Amino acid sequence: MAYPNSTVPFEKMLMKFVTEEDPMQAMLKWLCERLMEAEVDAKLGAEKSERSTERQGYRSGYRVRRFDTRMGTLYLMVPKLRNGGYIPFFVEAKKRSELALMNVIQEAYVNGVSTRKIEKLTKSLGIDSMSRSQVSSIAKELNEQVEAFRNRNLDKVYPVLWVDALYEKIRDDRRVKNMAVLIVTGIDLEGKRDILAVEPM
Repeated sequence: MAYPNSTVPFEKMLMKFVTEEDPMQAMLKWLCERLMEAEVDAKLGAEKSERSTERQGYRSGYRVRRFDTRMGTLYLMVPKLRNGGYIPFFVEAKKRSELALMNVIQEAYVNGVSTRKIEKLTKSLGIDSMSRSQVSSIAKELNEQVEAFRNRNLDKVYPVLWVDALYEKIRDDRRVKNMAVLIVTGIDLEGKRDILAVEPM
């Protein structure tokens, strides 16, 4: 992901070296950054580079913010506003934010995620100003990312495979139940570990 408006070149270098291979972690990072972009658009009354008479301010690049989660440390690109005043949702309620985000990512892998689920997520994070089109776009893109991961080509050779199952609480037809999620990890010929599949059982 490129950040052309970042005002600090070091931030781009940092992002290059801390990119995670774990698809679940990468998706969590994407969702956090996508929600922040939508929240800032709503706060300013206009999208990035959009000319609008309703605009209430301007962006001023990005800053890196650390977000520690149970899936590891994320380094997020947080939008800056020219006049300040933007505090991302995960700063004010870290534990609640992480749990809500993880539930959405897990459901995306198991059942796909609906517009209603994204709306519920944004409300739980205290984001009240997102439009229906923004919510719909995030749900669509998240489902597309899951499908792209599932259908990608595996071009490397993996002489070693690890198969494990995690039990997670998943909402199904208004009921919460335990479901096993199968995780397949491969080690390639250079000893590098890749997550190959994340599938419900």
